[in-house]
Amino acid sequence: MRRLLALARPSGGRLLLAVLFGVLALGSGVGLMATSAWLISRAAQHPPVLTLMVAIVAVRAFGIGRGVFRYAERLTGHDATFRILADLRARVYERLVPRSGLHGGDLLARLVADVDAVQDLYLRALLPGAVAAVVGGASVGLAWALLPSAGVVLLAALLVAGVLAPWLSAVLARRSERRGTELRGEMTTHVVDSLQGAPELVVYGAAPARLAEAARLDQAYTRTAARSATTAGAGAALSTLAGGLAVWGGLAVGVPAVRSGRLDGVLLAVVVLLPLATFEVVAGLPLAAQYLERVRRSASRVFAVLDRDEPVREPLAPAALPSAPYVLRVRDLRARWTPDGPYALDGVSLDLRPGRRCAVVGASGSGKTTLATVLLRLLEPAGGMVSLNGVDVRSLSGDDVRRVVGSCGQDAHLFDTTIGANLRLARPSATEEEIHDALRRARLLSWVSALPEGLDTRVGEHGARVSGGQRQRIALARTLLADFPILLLDEPTEHLDVATADELTADLLSATEGRTTLLVTHRLTGLEAVDEIIVLSRGRVADRGTHAELLARLGPYRSMWELERRYDPLRVSD
Repeated sequence: MRRLLALARPSGGRLLLAVLFGVLALGSGVGLMATSAWLISRAAQHPPVLTLMVAIVAVRAFGIGRGVFRYAERLTGHDATFRILADLRARVYERLVPRSGLHGGDLLARLVADVDAVQDLYLRALLPGAVAAVVGGASVGLAWALLPSAGVVLLAALLVAGVLAPWLSAVLARRSERRGTELRGEMTTHVVDSLQGAPELVVYGAAPARLAEAARLDQAYTRTAARSATTAGAGAALSTLAGGLAVWGGLAVGVPAVRSGRLDGVLLAVVVLLPLATFEVVAGLPLAAQYLERVRRSASRVFAVLDRDEPVREPLAPAALPSAPYVLRVRDLRARWTPDGPYALDGVSLDLRPGRRCAVVGASGSGKTTLATVLLRLLEPAGGMVSLNGVDVRSLSGDDVRRVVGSCGQDAHLFDTTIGANLRLARPSATEEEIHDALRRARLLSWVSALPEGLDTRVGEHGARVSGGQRQRIALARTLLADFPILLLDEPTEHLDVATADELTADLLSATEGRTTLLVTHRLTGLEAVDEIIVLSRGRVADRGTHAELLARLGPYRSMWELERRYDPLRVSD
């Protein structure tokens, strides 16, 4: 909870302003009730109208002010809270990218539901609590000034409604709120996984069992929510009972005071009716206590993400990005995914000078994708150095590095929008001619031009309305449009059939001619065009050289080449 309060510091002024407006709003309500009570009692004595004018004007002022100040309190309070949530959500999102070790549904629950639950701390706990303390204290002071015994009665009732009832609500709600938070995460994970795997569930006949499990989780969550609602009702009932007792207590001490002359009879109505307005201040505190428990559980899930070890340590004072042209050097690079895990890369070195094209090949698990991840500053090196123009990339901002080193990966995402919108993601200011040029280099221009809607053709969710090869080519065109000085192609032909993969490899090598490129691939066809091939095995460089040099000697590359040709269904054996 202290960490959540620390997040509010940048918006602390707005929160204090919201508290002020809340005090004025509820204070106007209390003032309206007290003034109205005095006005009605005094008017029953038929005094001259002029003696009532101040009270009449005050009633109007309090009535108007209550609505105006309530609106201002909601406006400023929500503005401050949404600013805090935006910052918190951005922090969580930064930790979810690129890796978090959590399932998609659980990520969704933490990013959306758990972050949203945090707003209850500020809107439904802190603000009402602060306002209740100020307005409640002022009301007790007013009652004490009129009749000390009435002030004591009101204070006792407020302590019951504003302290005892919330405490009981929190104690009773602790278990149900904890279980409710867990079930909400489980339900989100289950629903997301079911929707993503719906075709497989239907094919294998597992959909009924999956739906039954969803129904079971829903019933469990409903029971937990019902227990939570029962607790809230009990807290509200206790608070209402305390308010009623405060009114009767006011009568019990006020009537004898009037008889003894210690209290003006006109003020008796104020003493009796004042608790009715004052208890509006504390009526929501039992529910606020429940929200606090809910916030605590959700915050623990949010901070579990924020407290994960960062895959990359950003420098506190990033060095200036060197100017182009860029030379990327890797020297004795070592990297691993966990602090105590085995090295996925161990002593890898390479040079990428302007216009040079290299390919990194190797079996699955050899460290190819790890190398790409390190070069993009998405994973911290465990040893060695990666430099741009002699500057260690660890001293540069990750965003600066990624402005120089761009990637087109095997799982490049297409958004559920048009082809043109997906391309302009790389450069929103791109002209029609520049987009057409990128499509031409990716060998897509004739296909897009033949579409009835052209660039306005929607690709569907994850590019479902286009073929796998077209999806990868659109991603390649987007990368080419971004015009990165150094281009990293990470398994761009993965998940494609052999013919499409070889055709796409040839096209991308043609499109990147003259551009500094590192191609990470498991296919060897077409690599005659690159300047150097680096063969990785278990994170180490097993061999390196040109295509011709590697085929001329016995080694892992030649074995991979012969194996690929032997089992390639499109090739005829020599």
